[in-house]
Amino acid sequence: MAFVAGFVDALGFIHLGGFFVSFMTGNSTRLAVGLSDRLPDALIPLGLVILFVGGVVLSTVFRHRFGWLSSNHVAFGIAVLLAAAALLSLLGFGRVAILLTPIAMGAMNTCFVRDGEVSVGVTYMTGTLVKFGQRLGTALAGGDRWGWTPYLLLWLGLMAGAICGALSYPIIGLQGLWLPALALFILGMVADFRNGVEKAA
Repeated sequence: MAFVAGFVDALGFIHLGGFFVSFMTGNSTRLAVGLSDRLPDALIPLGLVILFVGGVVLSTVFRHRFGWLSSNHVAFGIAVLLAAAALLSLLGFGRVAILLTPIAMGAMNTCFVRDGEVSVGVTYMTGTLVKFGQRLGTALAGGDRWGWTPYLLLWLGLMAGAICGALSYPIIGLQGLWLPALALFILGMVADFRNGVEKAA
């Protein structure tokens, strides 16, 4: 999931000329600078923040309305959004296509929910790096030796995805969105299969 988030964010960042489709801290800073300097510069980051939050809200509402929806169903929904964006780009509607990506990335953050709260944020890494540093410090102080590894792997997953997205954009542009859409579809299928096996057992 973090790999997909990094991949999509890199595509969006390059396509939008320095704005993010999943990293809303960066967009919030761009928004604040725009509001204090040149108001028109604030419109793009403001729109991206609104779309991202909208994706979180939509996914949350759907999960509350339909209690049977699980993380793999959310993954399928995100895959459909990214595939639709890729198709719109193919048809020449790149400006509309890019608007679907922050919605998809917002929804992605609702995949891992515990007790009604997001337990793992897959599109933002500041908290992950703080936890990595804390767990590494604990290990160095004689505590759990390997507690830092999940957080490092999460960050490395996002970094690897961003590198792949950045490398693919000059070659295939927003058509690269087919790849994360396919990856999420496969992840959802694997989760469905695993859930079926666990229920059968």
